[in-house]
Amino acid sequence: MTYTPEKQQKMPVNPIFNPRGDDTIENRTMWFGNTTNLMQLNDVRYSWAVGLYKQMRENFWIPEKLDITQDVTDYWNLTPEERYAFDGILSYLTFLDSIQTYNIPYLKNPITAPEVTLCMTEQASQEGLHNQSYQWMIETIIPAEKRSSVYDFWRTDKILLERCEFIASLYQKYVDNPTHENYFIALVADYLLEGLYFYNGFIFFYNLASRMLMPGSADIFKMINRDELSHVRLFQRLVPEAMSTFTHSVEQIYEMFDNAVRYECKWTNHIVGNQILGITEASTEQYTKYLANIRLRAIGLEPLYKEDKFTKSPYTHLEKFADTKADGNTKANFFESGVTSYVMSSGLGGWDEI
Repeated sequence: MTYTPEKQQKMPVNPIFNPRGDDTIENRTMWFGNTTNLMQLNDVRYSWAVGLYKQMRENFWIPEKLDITQDVTDYWNLTPEERYAFDGILSYLTFLDSIQTYNIPYLKNPITAPEVTLCMTEQASQEGLHNQSYQWMIETIIPAEKRSSVYDFWRTDKILLERCEFIASLYQKYVDNPTHENYFIALVADYLLEGLYFYNGFIFFYNLASRMLMPGSADIFKMINRDELSHVRLFQRLVPEAMSTFTHSVEQIYEMFDNAVRYECKWTNHIVGNQILGITEASTEQYTKYLANIRLRAIGLEPLYKEDKFTKSPYTHLEKFADTKADGNTKANFFESGVTSYVMSSGLGGWDEI
């Protein structure tokens, strides 16, 4: 019999229903358990998952209910550079949420805690909603003759195609070869996507809103932003659990973070550069590394970027544009033990603090 190192072993495939499973809390585990797959949400090991699921459900919203009529006019009041960035960032965000919609089931299938699979099912649903939102924006704001080029921007722009291929390759590696090692890498890659890749795009839209441009688009991104933070919270639970379960090296995590930061800065500088008022290559670097440090601390690791400037955001003046409350002052702590209601009419700030 040939010995297979632990990290090269294949991830198990859970049965749909396992009548001989053991759902007792003391024997329940995140992975490699013996679950029946029945959802008994009053008797769970990971109580945080039930609270998080309720938060995710309370943030129900519909993109068509948000008014983007002013944005149709504002689009032509943007500079050519701003329109280029608007189109390209929409294409990039569409890619991110598209591959998440497909990837989440692969990461969910080996999990043997039904309360956690429930959160991931809701996450996949929200990713689909985000794609619907991007399409709503493209079809409503962008002239008909330009829409195909926006949808295909990720194909035709060399830097964006390279960006997309890098992200997708980490997921595809697990799909093609579902080992323990590749599963762990895919989990960390998912955390990077949810916790790092969206936010420079959000900043662009909040920056426009701060100048009284594209307010409807900013409102849509407020809702997407809040969904994404719940996904960040989910993976801030999953990754540390995975670190205690799967063989890995901290150096590998740091390398993944550093690569992610370099790619994200390269893409943002390409699509925005120093041509958009209020966004520079320096502020992009500061913000991306600041976020990376936050995400590392949240999973119990030391910051990667030690300089003082990476301990604060250069965009604190834009926080109010990530909050649907009129006063812009409401903040919610995603780590509080109770459930925070944040339905469509309520607000959630602190969007870069989790």
